[in-house]
Amino acid sequence: QVQLVESGGGLVQAGGSLRLSCAASGRTFRTYNMGWFRQPPGKEREFVAVISWRSGSTFYADSVKERVTISRDNAKNTVYLQMNSLKPEDTAVYYCTANSQSVSTIMAGVGNFWGQGTQVTVSS
Repeated sequence: QVQLVESGGGLVQAGGSLRLSCAASGRTFRTYNMGWFRQPPGKEREFVAVISWRSGSTFYADSVKERVTISRDNAKNTVYLQMNSLKPEDTAVYYCTANSQSVSTIMAGVGNFWGQGTQVTVSS
């Protein structure tokens, strides 16, 4: 069982930056693949980024690639999402997620643990 708590959301102007944090409970954090999803207003939840626990490999949605960086600090049980050059279409509730199975299953949102979400609003 993993509990996830996101922070760092807020209101930012287009072109600005935000860093989201996700603090995880549990002694096995280092063996969980960690990721971020988002849910824009009126739309379904969508994959943003994932980092593998085994290799440290990262994968990103095409819509955020080169603007977003996911990283993790196993000593602090925390995963981060650095977002740069933000656009109004990045406005969404951002969810932290964890999965001990595989990168492909976490990207599919299957069998994941979820945080409560943090709101990111980008003004034009």
